[in-house]
Amino acid sequence: MQSNKRLGRGLAALIGDDYSEEGVVEDIKSMRHLPIELLRRNPHNPRKTFGEAELEELAKSIKEKGLLQPIMVRPLQGESSSYEIVAGERRWRAAQRAGVHDVPVLIRELSDSEALEFALIENVQRSDLNALEEALGYRQLMDQFSYTQEKMAESLGKSRSHIANTLRLLKLPDSVQEHVRQGNLTAGHARTLVAAKDPETLAQQIIDFNLNVREAEEIARAGSPKAPPKLATAPVKSANVLGLENDLKAILGLNVQIEAKGESGYLRIDYTSLEQLDDLCARLSKAPNRGPAKPKPV
Repeated sequence: MQSNKRLGRGLAALIGDDYSEEGVVEDIKSMRHLPIELLRRNPHNPRKTFGEAELEELAKSIKEKGLLQPIMVRPLQGESSSYEIVAGERRWRAAQRAGVHDVPVLIRELSDSEALEFALIENVQRSDLNALEEALGYRQLMDQFSYTQEKMAESLGKSRSHIANTLRLLKLPDSVQEHVRQGNLTAGHARTLVAAKDPETLAQQIIDFNLNVREAEEIARAGSPKAPPKLATAPVKSANVLGLENDLKAILGLNVQIEAKGESGYLRIDYTSLEQLDDLCARLSKAPNRGPAKPKPV
């Protein structure tokens, strides 16, 4: 069985970090090229979602340049010459699409808990897991391998509060969890929904009205009102104001908004770079020079 320190060195090899010369030599010795059919997916891999576009893009890259990063595997007990994928299932899937027959692998002797920890670390550090997959991975470490939140925080390099807050997402209704899996809701939205009185209704409002996390938090604190604040009807602008906005947009090449309140109001000009701001300042500074004021005749 590998130690946690060895786990760290193995991950370093996987993600390209530097580590000890001893670790490099050990990894070189364990590097092999194996027929792709000898590899088996890990049924406990915390990552369940693999985007089609992402797989196609990676498969195209593998066709052109080959599989540059090894797949980490461990021998399957009871099956000779067969290996279970510890980290790199996405690469394995893409390599199959690319028609690759042999793939580079790093072979490790790992326990079930170490294999799951490795898979979690790789996916979390690469931001490949959605919030629900991450939470389920943590729950799996706790239920199957008796991990405490403190031990997970130490092993995975996460704060205990992050792990606790992520685990709370598993309390959300199934329909809300599905929105998170599909990417309709962010992890920030999901954490807001945990404390909401009616998480399903609020989740639908967030999706329907494209609310950000701050707006969702405001609605949750207010008790989920029927109409989100951002849906308040804006005053209708007159044709003259709209025409002036369009004229200024055409002259400046920037987005312009005019909010008229009777004879007063404000003018807003949006810029997206310092270059645009400099150009705007230069334009405004080119007002005609009228020279010194002439004295009035006595």
